[in-house]
Amino acid sequence: MSRTHVQVAIVGGGPVGLCLAAELAASGVRTLVVEARTEVSVRPKATTLHARSVQCLVRRGHLGGLSSAQGARTTPFHFAGMPGLAITAPDGEPEPVLKRPQEDLERHFEERARAAGARVLRGVRVTAVHQEHDAVRIHAQGPQGRLSWRAQYVVGADGARGTVRELAGFGSRSYPATASAMMGRARLVDPGSLVPGWHRTRRGWLVVKGAGDGFVHLRTLNCRAPHEDRRQELTAEELCAEVSYIAGREIRLADTRWLSRFSDFARVAQTYRIGRILLAGDAAHVHFPIGGQGLSTGLLDAVNLGWKLALAVRGEAGEVLFDSYDRERRPAAERVVDNTRAQLALMRPGSELDPLRTLIGSLLMAEPESGLSAMVSAQDTVLPHGADPASVFEGRFLPNVALSTAQGPTDVIRLLRESGRLVLLLLGERGAEYAHAVRARPGAVRVVRAEPVAGVASDAVLLRPDGYVAWAAGGGPLEGVLESMLGPGRPAADGPTATVSRPPLRQTPADRAPAVPAAR
Repeated sequence: MSRTHVQVAIVGGGPVGLCLAAELAASGVRTLVVEARTEVSVRPKATTLHARSVQCLVRRGHLGGLSSAQGARTTPFHFAGMPGLAITAPDGEPEPVLKRPQEDLERHFEERARAAGARVLRGVRVTAVHQEHDAVRIHAQGPQGRLSWRAQYVVGADGARGTVRELAGFGSRSYPATASAMMGRARLVDPGSLVPGWHRTRRGWLVVKGAGDGFVHLRTLNCRAPHEDRRQELTAEELCAEVSYIAGREIRLADTRWLSRFSDFARVAQTYRIGRILLAGDAAHVHFPIGGQGLSTGLLDAVNLGWKLALAVRGEAGEVLFDSYDRERRPAAERVVDNTRAQLALMRPGSELDPLRTLIGSLLMAEPESGLSAMVSAQDTVLPHGADPASVFEGRFLPNVALSTAQGPTDVIRLLRESGRLVLLLLGERGAEYAHAVRARPGAVRVVRAEPVAGVASDAVLLRPDGYVAWAAGGGPLEGVLESMLGPGRPAADGPTATVSRPPLRQTPADRAPAVPAAR
């Protein structure tokens, strides 16, 4: 049996696990990813990244070559299959909805993780997880036999049916399935029998998307009852019969592939951390896949956890920092579960819901940039703050404002790409008085001095690596916020506070794209 020690082991090599691995490895953490699949799946899965996920990933340097920024842009979207929703991002931010197949994102994050030094093992299945006093023991089976690792921390990012959650004993709050859905790719024998789009009938929904080469991607929703056995293999005959039933006429399919069943079963783990084991992505939360929010929610888990785990492993923060991961990300998942359940309620075919659908549809058309837009895109997220009293900025996302520093012009996106640390942004001469508070934390906090910024009415702002404001002048003492976030600091050295620099995250060739332009 092979035995190896690592600092963080990630079980699950999908986009969430690989994004987290890239974050950790780029911060100098010895990172291992264990994935049961031998290669990236090409089955159609998620294709949508929403605005806040894109904004956070860009700030961590993860979407170079995939996303772009051309000022404020609006992308039409839907709510419960009804058109009219508009997802808008502020000026200077990337496009508000990034459409990429999940397999492309998975390959992208794997390339970044490997380039940063993470070890990715495919074809290895975890069989046991044992938590010890100061580490976690993992046992697995691979092509070469049994394997074992001792890790400081383990993250279960192995999906809805993953093993880490069950092996570690995580409890969950779940919502039983009430509806059945099917998915597959096929060729229409009569190409005119179904047109692309979202189609509601008195029996359910059909979602039809062109897939190229004469194929269409089909999804069905039948609200009569859930599948008797969701894990039973779906046949081409069943899919054809279901499509025909919902359409109310015979639809003939050929060359079917990538068939699967799913439902509106939903689950959120009762906690995202038990000791040294944490959950992220679908291992922590699953919901009905309406609105394209699942992948975005999981990647926001990874970005939230990555810098916290890296600081703790490097000894720059205590485990108290992990507590905020659960406080911040579990409520976000619960909100997604709630809004997807609400959307499914609107999608049920009963005529008694017609007045409600008409009302919601008219509101969407009259006010497309609504609270629903901010909710679906997660741009309305406000994190719990650590200061008392708190500044109005704390817990909020700082837009990509332009910055003028002694090193030249920059912006928030460029600033946060440079390291996985917190950034204390000192704005103008008055901001310098706060520099002493971080002298004991050079490895956790980078100090940057800049000219005052229009729209940021504060002398100093403490920025998290994901772009959220942890503290701002006008709230409680900065020292207290840092201690509540990171634990006690190290004794400060004598002498003036210096601006601390750290080498930028390693980049793959695809990531060496022009920086996102500053806000105008």
